[in-house]
Amino acid sequence: MKKLPKMTTDREAEDLLEEDLSELLTSQTFRANFSPVSFEFAPKDTMVSIRLSKELLDAIKLASNKRGIGYQKFIRESIERALQELR
Repeated sequence: MKKLPKMTTDREAEDLLEEDLSELLTSQTFRANFSPVSFEFAPKDTMVSIRLSKELLDAIKLASNKRGIGYQKFIRESIERALQELR
């Protein structure tokens, strides 16, 4: 199964768009390569403050680094995923 490559620059994303992406869009590979995001593009206009243990925050930062995203975005995605599971 073809996997979407990790892209770290705009140039890499632009180069990918020059390729045939049909293999990434089959029903078998689509779920492995893409995940639904419904809130991430909405403006972030409300702040939430929560207390976490240092160990939990360190684990969140480690997991977000493995995914190549910031820890706050990782937390938002985790909350969104939990909400989707409730549907």
